[in-house]
Amino acid sequence: MGRRLGRLSHVTGPVDTLGRPVRDLRISVTDRCNFRCTYCMPKEIFSRDYQFLPRDELLTFEEITRVARIFVRLGVRKIRLTGGEPLLRKGIEDLVGMLASLEGVEDLTLTTNGSLLARKAEALASAGLRRVTVSLDSTDDTVFMAMNDVGFPVEKVIEGIEAAARAGLVPVKINMVVKRGVNDGSVVDMARRFRGTGHIVRFIEYMDVGTTNGWRMEDVVPAAEIIRMIDSVFPLEPLAPNYRGEVANRWRYKDGSGEIGVIASVTQPFCGDCTRARLSAEGKLYTCLFASSGTDLRRLLRDGASDEELEQTIRRVWEARSDRYSEIRSSQTVGLPKVEMSYIGG
Repeated sequence: MGRRLGRLSHVTGPVDTLGRPVRDLRISVTDRCNFRCTYCMPKEIFSRDYQFLPRDELLTFEEITRVARIFVRLGVRKIRLTGGEPLLRKGIEDLVGMLASLEGVEDLTLTTNGSLLARKAEALASAGLRRVTVSLDSTDDTVFMAMNDVGFPVEKVIEGIEAAARAGLVPVKINMVVKRGVNDGSVVDMARRFRGTGHIVRFIEYMDVGTTNGWRMEDVVPAAEIIRMIDSVFPLEPLAPNYRGEVANRWRYKDGSGEIGVIASVTQPFCGDCTRARLSAEGKLYTCLFASSGTDLRRLLRDGASDEELEQTIRRVWEARSDRYSEIRSSQTVGLPKVEMSYIGG
């Protein structure tokens, strides 16, 4: 392993061709998931015979931490663990502890489908996790089980959310991907269920991530329509963003019973403020959720590259970055190959 990196204050982080710094690192720890959500890992593609990555092709916790340390040196302040389903990765609490100990990390979070959260929330919090985001696409059992396509019930996810709150992983954020004709009828019920709980539901426009989910523009429920649905029952007013580059537009209930968010990456792209880098389960660096290829950091790690060599590679990749897929989504992006979400998280 190369020499230890110097103190954070000695380094100026890179900016890309559009002047965007790197501030957020999303790390996929596994490509496996126990759900088969139709908009992410449809059963027709990810069947029993599907070949997931062998264990030795996944980055080790030590390799992940080493890469994360370099990213923090370059300006990253927020790290999010994703998958697949990250809680399927054995010993995930150990990785949380390793990342939590990095000087300069201000926010350490994890996105999960919630299926294993009830049993792991306390250990994750004890290891240093700050918050969790839970994917939940409906509070209606029939709709939710059809979408996760493995018959997993809503109440088990709710138990995980409650366990996370008890463990101090707050505020719990709850992500709902809204697809027309599938779960758009659950939008108001979702708002009703979590209004007043302190949890924040974020309604996400159905996105064309990867190439296996059969995305069509007509299946998208625009964020403005989602807001109108909720506002007609529970009056809303807009809130200012918490920070530059926040992906969700914030709204609060006028009666003071909490807030929601909408993520409008299809109808209102926010590429101009994107500060996120993504590390896949097998160690490839991607600079966009819709990227077609990545840079292999695992090979460098296992070929004995020094920290300085890794840093220079990351700098070079970020400084060449010009990604703004959602802003140019049109005929020029149709048919482009894109990495699947299960490899690089959401």
